[in-house]
Amino acid sequence: MENKIITYINKIVILLLFTFIILCNSEARETVHVFEIKEITLKTNSEFSNPYKEIDCWIELSGPEFQKKIYGFWNVGNEFVFRLVATKPGKWHWKSNSNISDNGLNNQTGSFNAINRSEGDLLKNPNFHGFIKPTKNGHALEYADGTPFFMLGDTWWAASTWRFPVKGIKPKVDYIPNEKISFEEALAFRKKQEYNTIAIIAAFPNWKVDSFPAQYINDDSIGVRQAWEKNGMKTSKDMHDELGNMPFEPWGKSKVIANFDKINPAYFKSLDKKIQYLDKQGFVTFLETVRRDHGPSWKKYFDWPESYSRYVQYIIARYGAYNIIFSGIHLDWINKNFSLPAKEFNNVLTYHYNKYGGLPYGQPHTILIDGSTFRNFGHGKDDAWITMHSVGNVPRNHGFYPMIEELFKLQPAYPAANLEPYYPGWDNVFHNTVAGERPVPNSDRDNYFGRTQMYGSVLSGALAGHIYGTGAYDGNSTGESYNKGDRPYIWDAMNYSSGAQLQFLGKFILSEGNLYQKCSPKSELLIPNKAKTAKEDGLDGWAFFLQSPEKELGFIYFENKCETPLITGLISNSNYQLQWFNPISGIWLQNNQELVSDSKGCITIVNFPKSDNNTNQDWCLKIKLTKNKLNN
Repeated sequence: MENKIITYINKIVILLLFTFIILCNSEARETVHVFEIKEITLKTNSEFSNPYKEIDCWIELSGPEFQKKIYGFWNVGNEFVFRLVATKPGKWHWKSNSNISDNGLNNQTGSFNAINRSEGDLLKNPNFHGFIKPTKNGHALEYADGTPFFMLGDTWWAASTWRFPVKGIKPKVDYIPNEKISFEEALAFRKKQEYNTIAIIAAFPNWKVDSFPAQYINDDSIGVRQAWEKNGMKTSKDMHDELGNMPFEPWGKSKVIANFDKINPAYFKSLDKKIQYLDKQGFVTFLETVRRDHGPSWKKYFDWPESYSRYVQYIIARYGAYNIIFSGIHLDWINKNFSLPAKEFNNVLTYHYNKYGGLPYGQPHTILIDGSTFRNFGHGKDDAWITMHSVGNVPRNHGFYPMIEELFKLQPAYPAANLEPYYPGWDNVFHNTVAGERPVPNSDRDNYFGRTQMYGSVLSGALAGHIYGTGAYDGNSTGESYNKGDRPYIWDAMNYSSGAQLQFLGKFILSEGNLYQKCSPKSELLIPNKAKTAKEDGLDGWAFFLQSPEKELGFIYFENKCETPLITGLISNSNYQLQWFNPISGIWLQNNQELVSDSKGCITIVNFPKSDNNTNQDWCLKIKLTKNKLNN
């Protein structure tokens, strides 16, 4: 009997040791890096006819200096996925819950350890520096650890579709875009040009090739779509994924309108691959929900604002663990037939914010806008969801810059950027002209308009960075014709010189590290800052000045046809180094000057450098204090 008891005890001890070893190994497997996505999959015990519509589920995530609800998303069948991120090293815990009574979703728990990445890892991928957030003064953006993030982005609005296909290939080092373009190759090309952001609209639910026109108003007088026209046809571009999936299921009551209450997870699994690839390549995704022409039919036929809010939350839940800048609607044109007014979208995004809160890890939320977000949405408690401002689309000329300066002066300060400037290559006389001028696509003049909008926007106070307007933002691709007035092919537009010149904006602004973040627009200190021949609706003859508060640093940009100015507002009787920068070639000129400001703090620019072809061109100038004579 005694031997049996001893044997039984030994078995228990062995079992406990075995369990302890398993737990230890499990704990080792549950160690993740800070800012690494950890996926948790839970399954409902019951069947539901429409899990997307019926179920809200979340995880209460807690860790060092963090406690928040992280919502999950329906992935397929009875499966829900939660994407979690540890923002600091240490022990993290989670517990699941939902709005239904289901043991599969509720009261599940777990924990994991988070550890810091090595210095070597941080060099491999800038996203390892953490989520994008505003700087302390509110005017610019940085990673969570304080590393500067100056957005250099491209408009690939159609990249969620088959037009930018993922092929699972490794791009060649010397790749140049061509007709067989892939998502991976296009991204590698832009990465080589030092882009760090790609702008994408997540879905185009009502857009497909059918018997209805691209701009379609139905028998109820509802604007159903104002789509980009399929080149060579009168219908909409087809906006499915590589496998033919559309983002929502068909709606039995219309041949065009999608069923906005029934999501199609298969489509978003395709988008997952692209967002994940962007993240691994160190890019931030500027992610938008849907284009504004879906708003009228959504509100008319579905439960507004609940149905739209549910979709916004689905996108946030699915992609909110990535480094994104979020836009709740692509509001590029507020048209009474094909868009709800800004007030309606403000109401629905406020509804969403009150129900779900902001972005899960504090990422910026803005709107790509026609005009200015401030003028359309305001700045205060009535739009608490917005945390970043923007300008875009109209007027694509000097009219942008006063709006940007207005954004810069708002309190509290929010980061701002021009999200839809002039589009080189888009041969459209109605929507892409400057002072009535529509240059030949990819001409020097066309590329100049794209380039000057970069510098004019940032030096007016859009310190978050800039998104370049690639003329093929619609993804005009293989099998589609090209006629005058159409957007160019993807591979052609990506090879424009202005696209390659965006990196020079970063080189110029970041030449003094993060000091640009504390600078303010001071163009009034340049006399004159507008040439006598400059047109308000043009892009020639204006000068821009971004100056630090201590007056020791300034960034100046001169448009084509500028007059040489008197620089005022400097420290009096002090030495300043003047260094010219060519925004066309990205080269700093070697003939640096050192000039002394007069007793009133002024320096006169006598002439501009000579251009390579002896013609008038735009120029950049950095002015930097080297010695203050009063104190040295």
